Amino acid sequence: MSTDDVATVRVRLTVAYDGTGFHGFAPNEGVATVGGTLADALSRVLGAPIELTCAGRTDTGVHGWGQVVSFDAPADRVAEPEALVDLQHAVNHLCLPAIVVRDAAVAPPDFDARFSARSRVYRYTVLNRPVPDPFLARTAWHVERPLDLSLLRLACDPLIGEHEFSSFCRAKKVKPRDRRPDDVLASLTRRVISARWDDLGDDVLRFEIEANAFCHQMVRSIVGTLVEVGFGRRTAGEVSAILGARDRQAAGQLAPPRGLCLWAVRY
Repeated sequence: MSTDDVATVRVRLTVAYDGTGFHGFAPNEGVATVGGTLADALSRVLGAPIELTCAGRTDTGVHGWGQVVSFDAPADRVAEPEALVDLQHAVNHLCLPAIVVRDAAVAPPDFDARFSARSRVYRYTVLNRPVPDPFLARTAWHVERPLDLSLLRLACDPLIGEHEFSSFCRAKKVKPRDRRPDDVLASLTRRVISARWDDLGDDVLRFEIEANAFCHQMVRSIVGTLVEVGFGRRTAGEVSAILGARDRQAAGQLAPPRGLCLWAVRY
C-alpha cells in the first residue's frame, strides 16, 4: 500500500494493446510507450500520480492481449464497482484504439502484477505462404518459404522443463529492484510448462509457450531458431545442444517483434 496519508486500494487491470506504434511497455521519457500512455491516462482520470507494475515489460512492436497491471489508487475514487466501470470507460476513451482496458477490479493489498504471477503465456503468429496479407502485416511474421510443421513440433520437446536459457536470451543487467528472494530474475533459468505449434488454417501457424517467467527476447529467439528447423537448416535434435551451449551465438535468427503477443498471465 502507499505510504501517503491518503487511503488507497490496490487495483488490477487486464490490458490489450497493439504495440506497433509504441517503444515497448515500460515508461520511457521522450517516446510513446504502452505503460507511459496508460499511466498518464489513469493519472488524469483519478487525479493522482499513478505508478504501474506490469506482468511483463514487452519490447518495441510487441503486442498484448492479457497484460496485467497493478497500482494503488485513492480509495474514494475506486471503492465502488460502478466506479471501476467508470474508470475503465474513461481510460479507454483516452487510449483508444491502440490500448484497451479489458477488465478492472480491486485486488488484495499484497497483489503484485509481476511477482504474484505463476506463469505467462506468449503467442507468436507466422503467416507461411508466398503472398503476404495486409490485414496480418502488423501481427504476424510473413515467412514465404514453406515450413514443415512436424519438424517445428518436434523441436518444441527439448524446451519443456527447467533450463538455463542464455542461448535464447539477450544479456540484460539486472537491477537490484528486479531481484527477489529466489533470485529467479537474476538468473536465466526458466521453467517452460508447455510449448507447441498449431495450424490455424489459411496458412497461419501459431507458436504458444507458457513458462514461469521469460528473459529478454527469449520467445523471439526461440521462434527464429525453430523456423530454421522448419526450413530444414537445423535438426530438431540441435535444440538441446543449443540450450546446453549457453551461448546466444549458438541459436538462430531473432524473429521480428510484430508476431509476438503476451497472451495471458496465470495467478
